[in-house]
Amino acid sequence: MEQYIALKEKYSVEYSQLNKKYNLISIARLVVIICLAICSYYYLITENVVFLFVFFSTLLFFFFLIKQHQKILNRREITKALVEINNDEIAYLKREKIPFKDGIEYADTTHLYSFDLDVFGKQSLFQNLNRTATYIGEKKLAELLLTLLPNEEIKLNQEAIKELSQKINWRQALLSLAKITKDSKEIYNKLIKWSKTQGERLPKFLIFISYASPIVLVLTFLLNLYFHESVFGSLTSGVFLFNLIVLSTQIKKIKKEIIDADKLHKIINQYSLIIEKIEKEEFVSLKSNALKEKLTYKTGEVSAQIKKLSSLFNKLDSINNVFAAALFNGIFLYHVRVLNDLLNWKKEYATSIVQWLDVMGEFEALNSIANFSHNNPKFTFPELNSNFEISFSELGHPLIAEEKRICNEVEFTHNRFIILTGSNMSGKSTFLRTLGINMILAGTGSPVCSSNSNLHPLDVIVSMRQSDSLADSESYFFAEVKRLKHIMNALDNKVCFVLLDEILRGTNSDDKRNGTIEVIKKIINKKAIGAIATHDMEICKTTDEFPNFLTNKCFEVEIIDNDLSFDYKLRDGICKNKSATFLMKKMEVI
Repeated sequence: MEQYIALKEKYSVEYSQLNKKYNLISIARLVVIICLAICSYYYLITENVVFLFVFFSTLLFFFFLIKQHQKILNRREITKALVEINNDEIAYLKREKIPFKDGIEYADTTHLYSFDLDVFGKQSLFQNLNRTATYIGEKKLAELLLTLLPNEEIKLNQEAIKELSQKINWRQALLSLAKITKDSKEIYNKLIKWSKTQGERLPKFLIFISYASPIVLVLTFLLNLYFHESVFGSLTSGVFLFNLIVLSTQIKKIKKEIIDADKLHKIINQYSLIIEKIEKEEFVSLKSNALKEKLTYKTGEVSAQIKKLSSLFNKLDSINNVFAAALFNGIFLYHVRVLNDLLNWKKEYATSIVQWLDVMGEFEALNSIANFSHNNPKFTFPELNSNFEISFSELGHPLIAEEKRICNEVEFTHNRFIILTGSNMSGKSTFLRTLGINMILAGTGSPVCSSNSNLHPLDVIVSMRQSDSLADSESYFFAEVKRLKHIMNALDNKVCFVLLDEILRGTNSDDKRNGTIEVIKKIINKKAIGAIATHDMEICKTTDEFPNFLTNKCFEVEIIDNDLSFDYKLRDGICKNKSATFLMKKMEVI
């Protein structure tokens, strides 16, 4: 946290200095405008060329101030974003709030683990990890949390995340550029849709006219000035009108290509700055360098081409200024030429836009996990194997505060499936979530909340939380059976890591017990690895029938000084102590 506090103070001082400079230049611009007015006035009444000279010199200085003002404004926005980034990290580490998007739009109740393990939503895994600020960045992070990577890709991600976790200044600089982008799903989708629509090329004769006609107009205008012949004036006017007629034939095409360019060109320009930040950074990891290589197009930098696209959209958007459009197109056929440049750009580069923005999004996703690694230096990167062996030392839930976190040893190398017992509130569900969340993190290349781990990354499938669906006319029981069916189908194709929490709650005790035992038998027959939590001690006897596949583990509760005491430590065997009757008596329910 000290590092974030120091960075916040540094950027706060820088922001204050930039604010002073910004205000000073604002005053200077006002003074210059007054000087311009004075020079104009005295030149008009005296016709002294000195005032004309001073006027143009001051005008040049005014343009210089405008440029400097914009630079300071841009830098001020970035610095403000950096202050906010460090403020957010401080608030997060103090556990005052989680000031990051929760990704609730990616929640899917039918997914085999995301809903049950709270991957998205308030206080979710996504919200704790998320340090993205563009739509494609958060989408890539969501996809990463929902996808198990092959072992080799996980190792590449681990290497990249380790490197990026040390680049705190670069990570924050990239995030600051993304934060001021004001990106959205709508804008991103419009750009992608535009890139995939084939633009009709302008006819060659029209391109010729767009260059020849302005030359003819300028020549007739100069001839009119020199000879003072009305015929040349008429020709100039005629060419001006001709140019406007030519423009009118292309208005529909121009409007089609603009696609809300007033917002889009600014966001695309920010994309170029983010990509430029990636292009200029030196990386060691293979993954980061492989992503960076995708930003090389022929012999040029991608950021320059994206910046050019932003400029073309901006220029084309000026068609909406009717007076300026009539003047510039009547003389130069300006927007016809810009349209031609944009269509040429589209033909050359449009098919690469998705890839370029994907690279940007992947860096944001990797940066998010790198930030998670930086904030949790005691978390470790698991060693990987392909032997279906899983072991964790001092395994804890990564989203529980360190001072409250209880860690346990667990392995699935000899007995592949655990039957977990324990009284209410003893920690069974939290332990299942701990296993699931850490397996998901491991599958992305992230460090896990364990002092040491060696595992075979597997697809995680879970049945922990079901609900009645009135819309689909489904009972709780039927929804749960459907989930179990999905789990069995998944296990037909591959070995998975399965977590089940008190299944078949929607039926009677005998039916539930028999059904649970049969589910366990079928799961171990399909070679699944994982755990099932239950309150039914009879189910634990199944381990006697399958001692090489099943083992009993438990969480115990003690009654100390007439109160329940939980230590949340995983033990061998079957739970002996119970708490429900004691708790109901204490609360005078019974």
